[in-house]
Amino acid sequence: MSSDLWSFSLSTYARPGVEQACLQLQSAGVNVCLLLCAAWLGQRGVACNEQRLQQLRTVAESWDADVVRPLRALRTQWKAAATDDVDLNALREQVKALELEAERHLLLRLERSAHNWPQDKATDLSVWLEGVTAGAAHLDRDALHQLRVAVTGT
Repeated sequence: MSSDLWSFSLSTYARPGVEQACLQLQSAGVNVCLLLCAAWLGQRGVACNEQRLQQLRTVAESWDADVVRPLRALRTQWKAAATDDVDLNALREQVKALELEAERHLLLRLERSAHNWPQDKATDLSVWLEGVTAGAAHLDRDALHQLRVAVTGT
């Protein structure tokens, strides 16, 4: 597994079924960057507790609300019109790249927030994943399982 969160996120997201699972979880209100961070921490054996979960939520919530979601909303809003408008499609692709860059910055912020947390030998993946998805509306357990399998290989 990758040592930094960005590389881990890219390699995990590229695995079969993970993109679809993340999009399903996102539609249920789960922050995918926070979810990938939780998977990374769990895979590394970092112990999960409510204080750490809250610290990560605090980091993620404002950046996601102020930066990522507005870019995503604009990209989504332009989707239909961009199919018939080459110029708008080009702008939409730039917004899409900016959205990805904003997510990369969020992942860097999350990684910095957790950088001093010790790694144990025991994997705490399930506890992390359950912690960051708590309270999500209509949580897709199959999608969460798909992510768990992609990270652990089992």
